[in-house]
Amino acid sequence: MNTPIRRISVVIAMLFTALLVASTVVQFAQVKTLGAMAANKRTLLDNYSRERGSIIVGGQAIAKSVPVDDQYRFLRTYPQGDLYSQVTGFYSYQVGAPYGLEHAADDLLSGDSDSLFVRRITDLLTGRRTAGATLELTIDAKAQKAADDALGASKGAVVALDPKTGAILAMVSHPQYNPNPISSHDLNKAANAWEKLSTDPTKPYLNRTINQLYPPGSTFKVVTAAAALETGLLSDENSEVPGPAVLDLPLTTATLPNENGRACGPNNKTTLIHALEISCNTAFGSLGLELGGEKIRAQAAKFGFGDSLTIPMRVSTSTVPPDLNAPQAAQSAIGQYEVKTTPLQMAMVAAGIANQGKVMTPYLIDSVRSANLDVIESTPDPVELSQATSPETASTLTKMMVSVVDNGSGVRAAIPGVEVAGKTGTAQHDPGKPPHAWFISFAPANDPQVAVAVVVEDGGVTGSEVGGGRVAAPIAKAVMEAVLK
Repeated sequence: MNTPIRRISVVIAMLFTALLVASTVVQFAQVKTLGAMAANKRTLLDNYSRERGSIIVGGQAIAKSVPVDDQYRFLRTYPQGDLYSQVTGFYSYQVGAPYGLEHAADDLLSGDSDSLFVRRITDLLTGRRTAGATLELTIDAKAQKAADDALGASKGAVVALDPKTGAILAMVSHPQYNPNPISSHDLNKAANAWEKLSTDPTKPYLNRTINQLYPPGSTFKVVTAAAALETGLLSDENSEVPGPAVLDLPLTTATLPNENGRACGPNNKTTLIHALEISCNTAFGSLGLELGGEKIRAQAAKFGFGDSLTIPMRVSTSTVPPDLNAPQAAQSAIGQYEVKTTPLQMAMVAAGIANQGKVMTPYLIDSVRSANLDVIESTPDPVELSQATSPETASTLTKMMVSVVDNGSGVRAAIPGVEVAGKTGTAQHDPGKPPHAWFISFAPANDPQVAVAVVVEDGGVTGSEVGGGRVAAPIAKAVMEAVLK
């Protein structure tokens, strides 16, 4: 072979090698990246040609795929419409699956999860079309409906948990939306529906239970009380605390007043339990000054503040800021300044107190089944997130929260024949707007089955706990009754 032919042969061999390497990179190394590209409609068409798994609550589908006679083969439908919209999200050829379980559990619902590998191999060998897994959720259908009805036209969120396991029993966020038009195979209709939803200033697509951060207001006082008891600053619910009409704050000319402008007890003194009953700002502000910001922050962290959680949707992280000076610590102790939390996090606080100080990791998927209903993943074992307080402290806090409902600002959460523990809250936010109304609770207090957090945006009354007690507490009551009955 002469030199020119040898050179041409080497060049051709190099070109074939480059082609082989490039095709290998595309087919193996880049396959997931290319498949996940929003512009890759072939992947989406392939997914539509499969029967996507259903999402089930109480034996009823809240999201399912139905066969249709078009190129997509299956239409994703949401039989309950608005009720579970932030839980399911939507699955749309036009938009994709950017929200809810449709996005967070896409690998299971589409059949691409590693846990379905054996099933996919079996399908390949038998020629059967691959179908996605069915998700059975922890949600209690009656509690979900009760939360939705009770929240009504108000903007806000309701979360209910099983304190002993962390299972999510209700997850309602208002305003809601109907996922069905966005999932339509009429692409113009779907595009218009998405445009309307995505530009709505009230953000109906936002799951306020896990992705909206609010100031917790006076509901955070149970965390401050926990810190005071856990550090030994106070011994029990009858410990004496300051309760002047106005608390002077160091390092500033600002003061911290009580909402009613009066002292919380004779001689500017009161007990810890009475301070919680009437939500005495100056008492808890005083505790904040004595504890300091880091002890408050450390106690909040034990309840889950600062943790990154997935349920499997990503939960926004609740925070207490670091490096608080004295006035900031006092404000943080009553759930103001820059303390921010999700309703789920405050439900976890209530659930942790209910569960003898033990906070369980929240979860939404109860079991995963294959298309022929074989169990792939059964109900998960409860996972302890943290020991937020000792059982003794939890018992003391429970007594105090029961007294809030029996004798204090939470009377509208009372359930005949059931001992209810709760705490009202009013949270200042944007200047000129009414405060948010909060309520956290659990019941029965002696054997808790459900813990609830409610926030009603702009539902409070400035300078009063009335909003939390009048607006939010009845919503929590309705949810607790639905679970207990």
